[in-house]
Amino acid sequence: MAYDKFNILTSSAVPLPIENVDTDQIIPARFLKATKREGFGDNLFRDWRYNGDDTPKADFVLNNPTYSGKILVGGKNFGSGSSREHAAWAVYDYGFRAVVSSFFADIFKGNCLNIGVLPVQVSPEFADIIFKAIEADPKTELEINLPEQTITLLATGQKESFDINGYKKNNMINGFDDIDYLQNIKEEITGFADKLPY
Repeated sequence: MAYDKFNILTSSAVPLPIENVDTDQIIPARFLKATKREGFGDNLFRDWRYNGDDTPKADFVLNNPTYSGKILVGGKNFGSGSSREHAAWAVYDYGFRAVVSSFFADIFKGNCLNIGVLPVQVSPEFADIIFKAIEADPKTELEINLPEQTITLLATGQKESFDINGYKKNNMINGFDDIDYLQNIKEEITGFADKLPY
């Protein structure tokens, strides 16, 4: 399933300075019945966003119109817990195209890369700078440059580099998942197979 190409993203950000956000908090287990990737955004952080009677909790950041954007800035150890792909699906379906944190759980990080959400791991110091900048000005913008592998706080020019697997980077720039990648090199695969002696 192809997804949006990712090159340079400039956006304001939604701050969630909570450590150890696990996948059951991102998308509770009771919403895992669907197998398609659509609709999960409605239940992103469901139990933090809504009361038992389905009314929005005014004190949760996603319900606060002050904050918006395609970048979610999370606390340390974001995406821990179970390996459910649906957590990454929910983040993407809600409209986020990048998540910034000082540390990601490996499986969540991989699931994000597989579906078009860029996990940007920064130093704890730079994460703190970002949180303080958003607190001072909710409209402050970040620039995430995937080709250059940098994240910049545009108001001050403060910048930091981030790591990403080269294969996943290429896929994200082209909007490919693993199947799209194979289909894109189908002629190369066929040509190689035709040269085999068996």
